[in-house]
Amino acid sequence: MEILEKRGDEKIATAYLADLGKGKYVEFVESLGSSEKRRDKWVLILSSLSGCPLNCKFCDANRFYEGLLSKDEMMKQVDYLVENHGSEDALNSNKFKVQFARIGDPALNKAVIDTIEEIREKYAPSNYMPCVSTIAPDGTKDWFKGLKRLNHKAYEGRFQLQFSIHSTSDEQRDHLMPDKKWGLGKIAKYGKEFYVGGRKITLNFALSENDQIDPKKLEDIFDPEVFAVKITPLNPTCNARDNDLINVFTEDESHEYPVIEELEEGPFELHLSVGELEENNIKSNCGQILLYHFDEHEEGSA
Repeated sequence: MEILEKRGDEKIATAYLADLGKGKYVEFVESLGSSEKRRDKWVLILSSLSGCPLNCKFCDANRFYEGLLSKDEMMKQVDYLVENHGSEDALNSNKFKVQFARIGDPALNKAVIDTIEEIREKYAPSNYMPCVSTIAPDGTKDWFKGLKRLNHKAYEGRFQLQFSIHSTSDEQRDHLMPDKKWGLGKIAKYGKEFYVGGRKITLNFALSENDQIDPKKLEDIFDPEVFAVKITPLNPTCNARDNDLINVFTEDESHEYPVIEELEEGPFELHLSVGELEENNIKSNCGQILLYHFDEHEEGSA
């Protein structure tokens, strides 16, 4: 694996672009989250595909697609970061979180489940928390069955599962994520089967419009004892810009979303995850480093 580019600030997040060979490129990220020291919290954000075949209108990862990554190709991302910091220090963090949330929807790749276990078996990290973020694409029933078995067998509440649903409106969801996917009712049913206590399952909404969330509908479908709600800004990607999706949510302007006040008063555990705006400046959102890297090289050779 050859590192082609590294961008970021070690105090916030560092994103890497790597060439795996045979036309496969991946991005992966390490972050301290909200902590100041790696010993307190260390987050690895991995790619599970080289590009993505899904057509989400807010994400740049789908501007190319070169197939699924193998377990070995995903482990190369982990190995590079662990070796870069020294395994003893890195793996003894108070929270070692590995997110399959970079390029590609992990539910499309059955090797993700094997990789989650390989990390645990190879490194035996302290306070290991695997994390999967998915839109629940259609045709992934067997993958979700395997994930549920893994959670019940080995993690029991130390697993973070996030469904990126982005709207309670079926029409809006289909506009933002045109590919076939699970409906909200199916997600709610699976979540109850998956949950064994501990960390609640997250329903993620990247806000660009005021009407993306109907709190009453959310309560009618999802159990607040099982699900939590996370609000994030819409990342300023090329596809978001091309599809006229504008991020108007910042930490100082959250009052522009009355729905947030409704949710704060409701039964759901609510997380506002604005993140670091500096990540936008370093182009560390999914797919952006790869696009900018090749654009810059094409301009340089012109």
